[in-house]
Amino acid sequence: QVQLVESGGGLVQPGGSLRLSCVASGFILDFYDIGWFRQAPGKEREGLSRIGRMSRTLKYYADSVKGRITISKDNAKNTVFLQMDSLKPEDTAVYFCAADVRGRISSWYFKPSGYDVWGQGTQVTVSS
Repeated sequence: QVQLVESGGGLVQPGGSLRLSCVASGFILDFYDIGWFRQAPGKEREGLSRIGRMSRTLKYYADSVKGRITISKDNAKNTVFLQMDSLKPEDTAVYFCAADVRGRISSWYFKPSGYDVWGQGTQVTVSS
């Protein structure tokens, strides 16, 4: 079974930091571009970041979070990370990771329909 599992979410104060993890099982994560998304209640699922597969090392960030998040991966652990700093209440959402099995072009990078395997999400709450 191919699976992605997110972890690392929780309650954090404004200005704080979290590092989310996305662990792949049943497939080699490095074979695919991996994206991070979030979805707040009543809002569309929002693309945040993407990291390239294998030798493709480019990282992409949405304007809404650029400068506050860093995507990275540890291939030995089959894990992609999302480091989040300077968190704001507006960052409160369920955060998902997803794999693009097809290797789509850039117009798909921040669209949920551009990804094929999804985790179940981890809740991030930014509040005092």
